[in-house]
Amino acid sequence: MHESSLAKQVLDAALAGAGGARVTRVRGWLAETESLSGESIAFHFAALAQGTPAEGARLELELRHVEARCASCDETYAPEHHVTLCPRCGSTAAELLGETGLYVESVDVEG
Repeated sequence: MHESSLAKQVLDAALAGAGGARVTRVRGWLAETESLSGESIAFHFAALAQGTPAEGARLELELRHVEARCASCDETYAPEHHVTLCPRCGSTAAELLGETGLYVESVDVEG
């Protein structure tokens, strides 16, 4: 369900950015820390775009990996399965070292 609401927000942003023109492609990124499926977001985007100027547009989301730094021992590591469990000391207290979320970078339009 979360992917559907995010897909709607991406569609709304794309349509607003297109100024009424036909949208052909939307590019952006998704942080892997978000526990979201890029494929699911693209599926919902395509369904929601039916009957709009974005119908048939491709949604291209790059998956970005975000490292974490342990607050207890200062180890830097790649979280596994969205869990910040330090491989050195076992602490779950960590700071994420990159941007998280979903971001639309560009909207391509026809013409």
